[in-house]
Amino acid sequence: MTFLTKQQKSIIFGSWLGWSLDGYDLVLMLLVIPLISTLFFPTEDSTFSLLATFAAYIITLIMRPFGGAFFGNFGDRYGRKKAMIITIMGFSVATFATGLLPTWQMVGFMAPILLIGLRFIQGFFAGGEWGSGAVITMETVPKEKRGLLSGFLQSGFNFGFVIASAVFFIAVSIFSEEQFVEIGWRVMFFTGIIPGLVALFVRFRMNESEIWLEKQKQKKTEKSPLKKLLSTKEGQKRFFFSLILMTGLMYAYYTSIGFYPTFLQNYTDVEKSEVSMLMVIGTTTSLFGQIFTGYISQKIGRKKTIVVFATAAMIIAIPAVYGLYNAEDTYERIAYTVILIIVATTGFGPIPAFLSERFPTEVRNSASGFIYNGGLIFGSWAPLIAVTMLSNATELIPILLGANIIVGSMIILIGAKINPETRDVDISR
Repeated sequence: MTFLTKQQKSIIFGSWLGWSLDGYDLVLMLLVIPLISTLFFPTEDSTFSLLATFAAYIITLIMRPFGGAFFGNFGDRYGRKKAMIITIMGFSVATFATGLLPTWQMVGFMAPILLIGLRFIQGFFAGGEWGSGAVITMETVPKEKRGLLSGFLQSGFNFGFVIASAVFFIAVSIFSEEQFVEIGWRVMFFTGIIPGLVALFVRFRMNESEIWLEKQKQKKTEKSPLKKLLSTKEGQKRFFFSLILMTGLMYAYYTSIGFYPTFLQNYTDVEKSEVSMLMVIGTTTSLFGQIFTGYISQKIGRKKTIVVFATAAMIIAIPAVYGLYNAEDTYERIAYTVILIIVATTGFGPIPAFLSERFPTEVRNSASGFIYNGGLIFGSWAPLIAVTMLSNATELIPILLGANIIVGSMIILIGAKINPETRDVDISR
């Protein structure tokens, strides 16, 4: 049995913390989207306000591929650790600053402009976070532990969801409805600076990737990693085939758990306090599910693991959403939540390992960072598509939402089919 060294643990923890903060910020925004829509985009048409707020949220996600490419390039040229220090500082400050934004009532049309501008910045820095953290972790840990630690690293995003849901629950319990509209949502964003400072401290103390240092010593680092990758047919194939897989995973994720709090608050009669409780359960399910899928991907392979869960999602999505929509008590909602989330979101577990194994060291950070976030270029539109589909529906709501999850799952299966198995790849090359 191979044990992890103190430095390996430090790198894993530092990467996991940063990814947790990313999840924390994104779910905070998701949880307060119904409120933000009235504070920053007030109109008589509630559906239009909701669509406008989701569009502002999607801007964060669309900016992430650009951040992934920029900081991926930085990480391949100057080191994974330096990139991680910059990104954690950038989006920690952006999360905190969201709580300082003036509303429409205070400054009129400048309010949504400032919100959108800050989400641009947030998305850019957040886009660089995953690639550097995933790559330095996979380059540092033993080969036989890559699957498990891939799932653990990916679970950090859901841990951020869990903490954000818990903070939301505390906030709606402490503040009255009027107080929450006035100050409660701001306090939630202010708290984002705390995990950011902890992650920054850990990252200053951790070592650089030995595999990257060896490439630097040999003067084999690339000035333009993505350009180098896309200059060959093989590189182009790896890039676009991996991007298709990530697009499906992102679409299924954001049309299920990403749309989940809005679905509960706007299309069912669930109270805010129960929404936060169900989000904690759903994200905890996803957290442990991704650790599990990462672990079994080391046993049966990355591809097979992803295919099993995507196939299950295609079969279960509509019945699970239908059950959730028509559930008559909390226990029923919990059961359907667990079933839906585990099939629709846990296929991400093997992805940090898969993308790191798919590309050579000199382009790994750039390729992994851009492709992971590049899946959002189409996948991030899932909530907006869901709102549009459901706005004029009644009894068809669960079928339409379930069908949206199936679309994501079908793209996943296509992506898994055209990509090779990577479990036994030597990433020190």
